[in-house]
Amino acid sequence: MGSIASAAWVEARGAACAALWRTCSAPWAHPSRMYTGREQRARESAYDRALSDVQRLARPAARLNATQAEQRILAAFARFAAEALDLGPDAIDLLTHDFLPVGTCLARWARSFDPGLSDAGIVQACRNAWTACGLQPLVGERMCLTPAILAYSLLYPYSDNYLDARLVTRAEKFAFNQRFRCRLQGERLVAATHHEVCVWRMVELIELEFDRVRYPQVYDSLLAIHAAQASSVAQLEQCGSMSEDELLRISCAKGGTSVLADAALVLGAMSEDHADFAFAWGVLLQLGDDLQDVREDLRRGSDTLFTRAVRKGGLLDELVAQLLNFSGLVGARMDSLGNGSATHRALLRMSWRSLILMAVAEAQEFFSTAFLRELEPRSPFQFEFLRSRREKLQGRSGLLQRLFDILLHSESSSGASMLPDPTRHPSSLPSIAVLLSGPAGRVEGSAVAFHHAQLQNDSATDVL
Repeated sequence: MGSIASAAWVEARGAACAALWRTCSAPWAHPSRMYTGREQRARESAYDRALSDVQRLARPAARLNATQAEQRILAAFARFAAEALDLGPDAIDLLTHDFLPVGTCLARWARSFDPGLSDAGIVQACRNAWTACGLQPLVGERMCLTPAILAYSLLYPYSDNYLDARLVTRAEKFAFNQRFRCRLQGERLVAATHHEVCVWRMVELIELEFDRVRYPQVYDSLLAIHAAQASSVAQLEQCGSMSEDELLRISCAKGGTSVLADAALVLGAMSEDHADFAFAWGVLLQLGDDLQDVREDLRRGSDTLFTRAVRKGGLLDELVAQLLNFSGLVGARMDSLGNGSATHRALLRMSWRSLILMAVAEAQEFFSTAFLRELEPRSPFQFEFLRSRREKLQGRSGLLQRLFDILLHSESSSGASMLPDPTRHPSSLPSIAVLLSGPAGRVEGSAVAFHHAQLQNDSATDVL
């Protein structure tokens, strides 16, 4: 099968995950608890109370400095987590002191490094950082943001979105892909564009933390996700011409190698068990994203398992049941690793289920009434409530944009100063090596950010 992260290994793991996916085609076998209408309404009231608290804090008339606002937002989030999501003190502490600081620390560094990076790009990077840091306890590591995780997370908005952009020609994508691959292989290419300057800088940060000779899995994993991204372009350009098996293979490769790279950047050298779980988790997240994006993918002509089913005139009931079953099997693999607290694993399971339920709530026209009626009681909130609150929170002048600004500019994140200086020229990067203690060097944030685990939509910004 080849060494971990080699092309042969990725092909074999993709085939194994595809086979596992096919075994899940049955009614949902791992249902969560059910909520009565009264229980859902009580949680919706808690949601709205937290929303009102944050709206008051977001008003200029509140006369709070950023740190005070952040502390009160943190308190509002804790109340919401306890009342609406039934989370206990351990889970709330994990969210507010482990997961949430990662996002704000990354966001502040990214904004300092590239003021032109969009909020959507930063949130996309945060999503990957949360996955990588969520993986850390599962493999016996302490949760915290590292320069390498930060750099890899920012490669998403810089490279993945570039390859997906319709305004970038196929020739430009091909040229960038070739040069990017050479850079990942270790060639010292001079950046030809501002875009390449940013991408090269992220690769350099990874190289500072992981020596290429000592940690070959790190660079094999990065090359694997690069190859999978290139293949995934075909999902947009060859809509309808692929077999379903080929479509599934591409989705498994792209998703699996994405989190495989996270695991490599967490551990440096992965065991087979850790690599297998990371790959399966990545497949789950990719298929969840494809479900979330079904309406947008239909509009732009992208081909996924979900858009293909809709284009054939079918409903998505069976595919979503299959996805829920698949998440149960991934959860079993997570448990078999033997690391991470029960609270941590339960939060990850909740995040996977919430991603799927929110996607169903948002795209109800693709499901039967009977399926919606069966699934809705599994959600802490009624589907109509989720849809209405998402609409209320969206928009650049809306609440989420103002909250993002408050949290981004809070002065309480001392941990961010431990990250590489984003203003330095790439040639001076070796001087930051003293900030790291080899591949285990760790950097921690200390502020709050939007957690992706609850009410997650495509931009991962549905929180309070």
